[in-house]
Amino acid sequence: NIWVEKSLALLGISMTLIVIAQVFFRYILNSSLFWSEELARYLLVWITFLGATSAYYRGIHPGIDILTQRLAQPWQKGCRILVYIISLGFFTVMLYHGSTFAFFIRTQISPALALPKWIIFSIIPFSGALFFLHCLVFLLATLAGNDDDR
Repeated sequence: NIWVEKSLALLGISMTLIVIAQVFFRYILNSSLFWSEELARYLLVWITFLGATSAYYRGIHPGIDILTQRLAQPWQKGCRILVYIISLGFFTVMLYHGSTFAFFIRTQISPALALPKWIIFSIIPFSGALFFLHCLVFLLATLAGNDDDR
């Protein structure tokens, strides 16, 4: 997960510099960078999806556990296992349909950057795969009793 967080830092710094450059060029030099807004938007999408996988891995994503906290320990573990199984299904859907969509738009080109759009939208199946792997590790740890009440 460390490489994901390093990538997030790099993407965030890049997006910040691009937006600062765009503001400088637009308001100081009175000449807009036509590609900067599109690139910043795509970087934000990548940051969002990768950031979500990192938050999930660290267990700092939002969650509602008001009901499960009141259950006995074995029931809490059962609920966690059920949630992991349902999540694996969702992440599989994300991986499959994200790949299908990226393949569907493989011939489209972004307007300003002239990048193939499949590259931009490949973050959906990629993050789906990361989510799936993290969830599988959490499920196996819970089944083995090594989850430390995650």
